[in-house]
Amino acid sequence: MAPEARIKAFLKTSATALCAGAVALSSFSLGAEAARRHYRSHHHHLPELPAAPPRALPYPQLPLPFEIPGAQYLPLAWADVKGWGDDNHLAAYKTFRASCRPISAQTGAPEPKALGASLAEPCRVAKSLEATDDASAKTFFEENFAPLRISRLGEPDGFVTGYYEPVLEGSRTQTDVYNVPVYRRPSNLFVRGYKQDSVSLPNKGPVYRKIGRRKLVPYYDRAEIEDGKIAGRGLEIAWLKDPTDLLFAQIQGSARIKFDDGGTVRLNYDAYNGYPYTAVGRILIERGIIPKEEMSMQKIREWMAQTPDGARELRRQNRSYIFFREVNLSDKEEAVGAQGIPLTAGRSIAVDKSLHVYGTPFFIEGELPIDSERAKTPFHRLMIAQDTGSAIIGPARADLYFGAGQEAGRVSGRLRHAMHFVMLVPKGVDPTARAGRLPVPDPRPSEKIAKIFPQTEPAKDKPAAAVAQSTSETVAVAGPVPLPVPRPVIEPVQEPRRPVKNRSHRQQ
Repeated sequence: MAPEARIKAFLKTSATALCAGAVALSSFSLGAEAARRHYRSHHHHLPELPAAPPRALPYPQLPLPFEIPGAQYLPLAWADVKGWGDDNHLAAYKTFRASCRPISAQTGAPEPKALGASLAEPCRVAKSLEATDDASAKTFFEENFAPLRISRLGEPDGFVTGYYEPVLEGSRTQTDVYNVPVYRRPSNLFVRGYKQDSVSLPNKGPVYRKIGRRKLVPYYDRAEIEDGKIAGRGLEIAWLKDPTDLLFAQIQGSARIKFDDGGTVRLNYDAYNGYPYTAVGRILIERGIIPKEEMSMQKIREWMAQTPDGARELRRQNRSYIFFREVNLSDKEEAVGAQGIPLTAGRSIAVDKSLHVYGTPFFIEGELPIDSERAKTPFHRLMIAQDTGSAIIGPARADLYFGAGQEAGRVSGRLRHAMHFVMLVPKGVDPTARAGRLPVPDPRPSEKIAKIFPQTEPAKDKPAAAVAQSTSETVAVAGPVPLPVPRPVIEPVQEPRRPVKNRSHRQQ
């Protein structure tokens, strides 16, 4: 064959192969039927190809049975919950029933969280059950909940701290001794989406100072407020001796102030100024002032008392500032948590409100420094989520409430420990039961089918077609893309060389 004829034949063969390859590739985006029509429009002389069956999805897109952002969890049997049988379940049951009052009163759409409104059913059962002993309370939790080991993704345990209600000395009026003001929420504090006189404001996100009718600027930080930016506006609820007392009352979120005349005022968190909380203890650790293993609220107090100037600078590192409101509670009642009910010492915890629903039971197990400064006291207790805090972040993070007074402050101030967390999930959202409705992988093919369609590793330079076999449906699989015919080897034609005349260079 002449060289020109060989070249024409090669170009025709290559064009046909490339067109077929383009059709095969287009099947990924146009679909099998569209690719078939495209191929037929360019090749009328070829026989009609059978239509490929529609591709079936082997795994439909179903929601996960239980999902908490950033969490890992493992369903357990009650026998696998360490220390479960040693707890005082009746005390936990009474605390849970207290949380059921606001849960049962809720109306409207459930919260967009993992548990949602699922606690309503256990609360309905608890309302009609008068548990009077530990055995019946234990049975209630086992029949209405499923235990779920939970922790932050990639971590084996959760983390706990403690908090309490300080009892402080104060005055109703400013004096030379009592000159640290405790402020209520200012009227010019504004949060988008909330009325200025709203009862409940968020403890996260931006907070503004409203100037006039429209202008919004960030609210004053701690340093500006301590320097008197809101002084003299009648916002003072009471006066304290020491700014360190105020700082710790703000960290705890509540306080009892006792006056010289014997009266008492109870304060609770009302709002904050929009700046994130900065732990002063962490700053002292980073500066090498207090070793991490010795850190406690008592150590911070001692250092602040010894270095007043350093204490002033340290307080201002935490730009967050808390405003309080007076609550009508007697000295016999505990502080009110974010759920709106009085807390229970030793049974209430603060959790991350963005992840969890108030009223959720958590069984927390490990060893804590309760009886002494060493973490040697066994702790295996069912706690109820009834509060929150801006520093409580994560799926297995809790602040344990220990009550009011100095002893509660000493114990809670020592807590910074890893613990096992078991979340009690209502049976209605039991992840083990709900996971049973998720589709499972296709059955393994029989030995006969495996011989017909051997599962071999595809070669690197030649893709292999994957074939799916099912007893009830056929799955269309794209075949291999044909490659062009190798380019023929054409010897170059030697052309005679023309003689080149030598030219002399032009003289410059």
